[in-house]
Amino acid sequence: MPINNKVQTITERIIERSFETRTKYLAEVKQSQHAERSRSRLSCGNLAHAIAATSFDTKQLIASGHGPNLAIVTAYNDMLSAHQPYGSYPQKLKEAALRCGATAQVAGGVPAMCDGVTQGRAGMELSLFSRDVIAMATAIALSHDMFDGGLYLGICDKIVPGLVIGALSFGHLPAVFVPAGPMPSGLANTEKVRVRQLYAEGKVGREELLAAESASYHSPGTCTFYGTANSNQMLVEIMGLQLPGSSFVNPGTELREMFNDAAVSQLVKITEPSQLTPIAKILSEKVFVNGIVGLLATGGSTNHTLHLIAMAWAAGIQINWQDMADLSEVVPLLCHIYPNGTADINHFAAAGGMQFLIRELLGAGLLHRNVYTVLGDSGLEPYCLDPFLNNDKSALVWRPTTAESGNLEIIRPVKKPFSSHGGLQLLKGNLGNGVIKVSALKTAQLKVKAPAIVFHHQDELLQKFKAGELEKDFIAVVRFQGPQANGMPELHKLTPSLGVLQDRGYHVALVTDGRMSGASGKVPAAIHLSPEAADGGAIAKIRDGDMLELDAEAGVLQLHLSEQELAARPLAECDLSANTVGMGRNLFTNMRALVNGAESGGSILY
Repeated sequence: MPINNKVQTITERIIERSFETRTKYLAEVKQSQHAERSRSRLSCGNLAHAIAATSFDTKQLIASGHGPNLAIVTAYNDMLSAHQPYGSYPQKLKEAALRCGATAQVAGGVPAMCDGVTQGRAGMELSLFSRDVIAMATAIALSHDMFDGGLYLGICDKIVPGLVIGALSFGHLPAVFVPAGPMPSGLANTEKVRVRQLYAEGKVGREELLAAESASYHSPGTCTFYGTANSNQMLVEIMGLQLPGSSFVNPGTELREMFNDAAVSQLVKITEPSQLTPIAKILSEKVFVNGIVGLLATGGSTNHTLHLIAMAWAAGIQINWQDMADLSEVVPLLCHIYPNGTADINHFAAAGGMQFLIRELLGAGLLHRNVYTVLGDSGLEPYCLDPFLNNDKSALVWRPTTAESGNLEIIRPVKKPFSSHGGLQLLKGNLGNGVIKVSALKTAQLKVKAPAIVFHHQDELLQKFKAGELEKDFIAVVRFQGPQANGMPELHKLTPSLGVLQDRGYHVALVTDGRMSGASGKVPAAIHLSPEAADGGAIAKIRDGDMLELDAEAGVLQLHLSEQELAARPLAECDLSANTVGMGRNLFTNMRALVNGAESGGSILY
């Protein structure tokens, strides 16, 4: 199937827009490439320091100059369920490398914070910035110039984008991402949401709430809803950075262990001169378009409207929200995974998963087929195959995926989509630009026109809700939540209260220059509004009672004031000094001063 005309046109304009920056990036990558192993350029003193603590076999092999030496960059900690399995990975990966005639060393660790733990807390204000910290930490891990390729261990929100950005700063090195997989299914998401809303109404206490949350988040592995973490896994697979079918295999299973060995074996192969496939070659303009298409087709996390832009910039590629919006016009929504439906990520995998999804999108000409992946130049065809263990469980084998969806309420073919348009929409108007996740919204929720109620902190809204002052139609404006103001925290804490009001029949929506969780979606939310309030954005001119209109179908966000009235109205002020102290926020003062806007990825690096 030839590529869709609109997908091709958008790809070509990205290539044209990025010509200078991409050319410069690739020239820098070429300058870093050498025919010999990296460690051969080190002095004996340098090398002795690097291998002093290794095993005898590893020391001998590294010193001999034979075989690649692989960097393990890990986001392990045992507080995050998704990253806890990584604790046992390094030793197993090292053993797998030795079986392949290679060596592996833990080059460094990167921080891995959890938005679920920091949600609604001051620590959340470090969350977006942690992505750039992770990128810099990755670069430091690789800076010893000891390595011929990288194994990247990370799953959750800012961690995978940070690892990608860091890996691209060493774009001459091949890279394979190694997931740990989702936890098995627990309490149904609909029941979890029901208990959360009952708690918000004061009808159940903390004991009942904690019991429900613990039954949902109950074991090692990624949270099972389709938030940013699992959107990450979808992206790195559809963009060819990890092995086909490896994203959603549960931790601790034989298949998971075999995938880990296969990741090492494949990285060793693509470090060889005859098969050299550096990450700079994989992450092309076509591959970033494939990533956007995957995000739209699955109704993935809105956080990636920031992360994809930042990741692309790291490869010298310039993408923007308009590219995403234009692709959304031709990419159908094929998946209903919570919060877009009731199924979780395990149900998605069982119903056909990534293999069915990629095959459908390829068949419709919505993905670029001929791209480089961690498998080399074989394109995306291998990503349409299902992985299995062979009869003696000694190797992976792949077979053609299911011809039909295993559950049409979870994943559908292109000819019978849930919607003809993708899961995200760009909003424009006299307040600037923002984005909205439409995949989880019902038709009646796509348009809201109501008076504004303005807040400068999410707790102000919650206080009014508890006091019974929000029993009406309104659009909540929560501002001074952008990168420059306070690091752009997620405002998912607001979802249960606003959801209660929506269920009571009120027309409610949210407008903010902050973020919402990848698990959000029930309440219409115009997010990432740019320019932000702290940067003089028009959101700082909204007053209580102003009429706001949010139309997700037409892509409009409008404050109903004349141009003259809007221009004459002064910007509201907000004391942001409290955002600079406590929970380490004082260490990020410079980042808040340097960060670019949401439309540029919310980064200090580009």
